[in-house]
Amino acid sequence: MSVRTLPLLFLNLGGEMLYILDQRLRAQNIPGDKARKVLNDIISTMFNQKFMEELFKPQELYSKKALRTVYDRLAHASIMRLNQASMDKLYDLMTMAFKYQVLLCPRPKDVLLVTFNHLDAIKGFIQDSPTILHQVDETFQQLTEIYGGLSAGEFQLIRQTLLIFFQDLHVRVSIFLKDKVQNSNGRFVLPVSGPLPWGTKVPGLIRTFNDKGEEVRKVEFKHGGSYVTAPKEGSFELYGDRVLKLGTNMYSVNRPVETHMSGASENLAAQTQESIAPNPLAKEELNLLARLIGGMEIKKPSGPEPGFRLNLFTTDEEEEQAALTRPEELFYEVINIQATQDQQTNEELARIMGEFEISDQPRRSASKGDDLLAMMDEL
Repeated sequence: MSVRTLPLLFLNLGGEMLYILDQRLRAQNIPGDKARKVLNDIISTMFNQKFMEELFKPQELYSKKALRTVYDRLAHASIMRLNQASMDKLYDLMTMAFKYQVLLCPRPKDVLLVTFNHLDAIKGFIQDSPTILHQVDETFQQLTEIYGGLSAGEFQLIRQTLLIFFQDLHVRVSIFLKDKVQNSNGRFVLPVSGPLPWGTKVPGLIRTFNDKGEEVRKVEFKHGGSYVTAPKEGSFELYGDRVLKLGTNMYSVNRPVETHMSGASENLAAQTQESIAPNPLAKEELNLLARLIGGMEIKKPSGPEPGFRLNLFTTDEEEEQAALTRPEELFYEVINIQATQDQQTNEELARIMGEFEISDQPRRSASKGDDLLAMMDEL
């Protein structure tokens, strides 16, 4: 497992989340000023400097439930609200889209180009906000510094870590089903044609060499695909042609998107339902998670900008039906740990939350959810 995977996972899933929210904000005819505020608030929180510093520290991936908690908090960093069913659908769409992109990456290193595609699109959402643009550019520089010098083997380990994270997720997505890149069981169809990874030749020839390095034989074979040589390598610079289209916004053309759990996923969820007994590592993960989401302050709708509810479904009736039919095992509950009794942990969290205060956001009055550990206990 690579300890450099979390930033790539977080940024790419966050990019997919912003694509989906942008599409739904337009589909529900939310006024432009409110829609911009939602995206600006979420992106500003997502790329907060202290938050990024914690994110880029070498560390193991969090569990699916813990990571879901981060995105739940992030999605509510503005005046927009999602109910449980819409949040479930949002997370399903995010994870399946990025899983598909990781599977189709021609080279392990290309997951970095996928990340840059997401960052390029995010910058398009905030063209009128130079401060937030600077935050995104700083994150780009961090990515270049940390990942630019990694070997092919290290990128392969990152890709393998991502695929292990996604391996049990088989949610059917209407866009993928209609485009015939996903089967009815939720598994993706990998193509046997198209551009090859940069630097490789079209398959079809086996060459044999002797112990002196001299070629002694050539054997041709039929590969059964329709491959073409990559025209050029994608740019890893701040501005440039990424060539690779994975990670670009597939919702730019407005079309409804539905999700359904496959039978295999439902059975797996039932088999892997977590015990209510605390995991020995759960408290440590909770503390690390608290460091990550310490910078995310949820705003309470007030004043001249009242909050609004966003629906990820076509109608309210569909959303209500999804909430009723969602398998109980898939509700993202956090293990109940009495971590609030640890005085040292509380003091450390208070310090972290003080450092992570996001500028231009009014502090909330003390309320039931202020202590992060207490808040997670109640989820």
